[in-house]
Amino acid sequence: MRFAHDSARSAIPIPQSQILNPKSSRGFTLLELIVVVSIVAILAGSLLSRIPFYQEQAEKAAMEYVAGAVQSALTIRYSALLTRGAASDKELRALASDNPMDWLAQKPHNYVGEYFDPASRAIPPGSWYYDLKSHELVYAVDRAAYFMPGKGGKKWIRFHTRVVYEPALGRAKAGKEVVATLFEPAEPYHWME
Repeated sequence: MRFAHDSARSAIPIPQSQILNPKSSRGFTLLELIVVVSIVAILAGSLLSRIPFYQEQAEKAAMEYVAGAVQSALTIRYSALLTRGAASDKELRALASDNPMDWLAQKPHNYVGEYFDPASRAIPPGSWYYDLKSHELVYAVDRAAYFMPGKGGKKWIRFHTRVVYEPALGRAKAGKEVVATLFEPAEPYHWME
């Protein structure tokens, strides 16, 4: 330790930093460096192995978002028909066979259009299309590590519009009346459940 001498004061010790002392500052040892690099590599490896799972989850969430938007648009369309008094059986059957993408204010960027019973390889994975033959909106799954295909073994999800009828209330022998319109999968699918 060094001392500063001032004539007015007694000797004051001035501490020396060990950082400035080259004998005590050695840096990382090779062992410490290897441990740090190993830990970083393990963390990066575990993150990279989870990325495909999260990408598939994001794809499923985006698909479900579009399906929810179509259901909302269908509900609005059905309500508009009821409000105008135009909810005849003919109009509702037409609603069930319309292309649901036409109800949206803006079509999704991955909607590729209308096809009449296309081959599965004609549709790019991760896309929506409307099947004119079956009157179904179809989503072609892109990342399918956790997707179980349906009966046909194809990696897509088919949706259709279903009009729900129930017996008319309060009127004897009045027949059935429409109580709901649903946009739902044509057959159950299993994806990350």
